[in-house]
Amino acid sequence: MNKYTHGRTCVYNINYHIVWCVKYRRKVLSQKISERLYELCHEIAKAKGFTVVEVKVGENDHVHCFVSAPPKISITQIVKYLKGISGNRLLEEFPELRKSLWKGHLWNGSYFVETIGSTSEDYIRRYIERQKNAQL
Repeated sequence: MNKYTHGRTCVYNINYHIVWCVKYRRKVLSQKISERLYELCHEIAKAKGFTVVEVKVGENDHVHCFVSAPPKISITQIVKYLKGISGNRLLEEFPELRKSLWKGHLWNGSYFVETIGSTSEDYIRRYIERQKNAQL
């Protein structure tokens, strides 16, 4: 990935490490669901104007996502897009998820985010790549 992105009016290098969990930490993110989640995250990012560099499921109950975004998109918008759209689509496409979850929510309402400087970018990539995606 190029260190700097050239926008129309600015040059930037804004990266985030975002982590969010399944509601009640249920271990419902099987291999099949995880693969679909990866596709959805990339589709959402492309449609909304940011980039998902890496995304992995850890321990079948949480998601690590490395995002690069322009300064015009806030981190709250990014998280809202990723969690909101992916959660709704996964619940539609995999109705069996509702057996472990109720009230129509796949994701916990909170999330963790940290900014990533260029010096720690490789470390975060390796960390996300090492996340286990054990099957249920």
